[in-house]
Amino acid sequence: MTVDWHGVFPAATTQFHSDHSLNIPGTLEHLEAMIQAGIHGLVILGTVGENSSLEYHEKLEVLRATVQHVGGRIPVLSGVAEYTTALACRYASDAQQAGVDGLMVLPAMVYHSDAVETATHFRAVAGASDLPIMIYNNPVSYKVDIRPEQLLELADEPKFVAIKESSDDVRRITDIINLCGDRFALFCGVDDLVLESLMLGATGWISGLVNAFPAENRRLWDLAMAGDWQRAREIYRWYMPLLHLDTHVKLVQYIKLAAAECGFGTEVTRPPRLPLVGEERERVLSIIRQGIATRPPLDQP
Repeated sequence: MTVDWHGVFPAATTQFHSDHSLNIPGTLEHLEAMIQAGIHGLVILGTVGENSSLEYHEKLEVLRATVQHVGGRIPVLSGVAEYTTALACRYASDAQQAGVDGLMVLPAMVYHSDAVETATHFRAVAGASDLPIMIYNNPVSYKVDIRPEQLLELADEPKFVAIKESSDDVRRITDIINLCGDRFALFCGVDDLVLESLMLGATGWISGLVNAFPAENRRLWDLAMAGDWQRAREIYRWYMPLLHLDTHVKLVQYIKLAAAECGFGTEVTRPPRLPLVGEERERVLSIIRQGIATRPPLDQP
């Protein structure tokens, strides 16, 4: 299907059994709960989906199962996070064969490429499939910063259609628009900067905490799109302690724990990510449980 680059797209979790094997039914059950809450699209196998912790064949298994389950109801994107350009190209081609609707492409993992190397990587991946591409910029986590002027240089490739902006600098939204106009659809990729990003012109939100609070995410989005900033701020202020969990190095463990507390899946992650224990676990649980206990009403017009 054609991707409408607009709305709330979960960076969906991948569910595992207690022995760390893939739990495809659990993954699909969680995805379905978010679909029923009104999300606009899905990003499978992003950072929160533990892309780099899956074997290559497991990634394709998750993609095929997701595409079949979703059945064209909403667009399905796959993260592309590989160690080499060649492997990223192979994966892009295989993802297209698996039936996904688009790709969210990261720079090559581990190696911190310079601007020319980064552009060469993205152009190579674009040439490996017919799918539209969201460029994922997350210098905080991946140590490669794709600056606005580099995006302008990539604008001649028609498959580059969207940007997931996760630089942790909300000023980038305005800088990109000033330099590139409306060439790219801009998605906020940092949960606790979303309302600011939407006010400045972002058209979408790749969210982590939506895995735990899909209805609240959708409500915040709807209020922002309606320009009801007062009520949007009220939900945002309630949500902010939870949204901060998306910006920690252990965001995957935090988000999975939050989702499990809300009845969605389990908190099992694959090593090297280990379960939360001790003071850290209690601190994060306190934030989550306080958020659950003080949820804002969503039935107001």
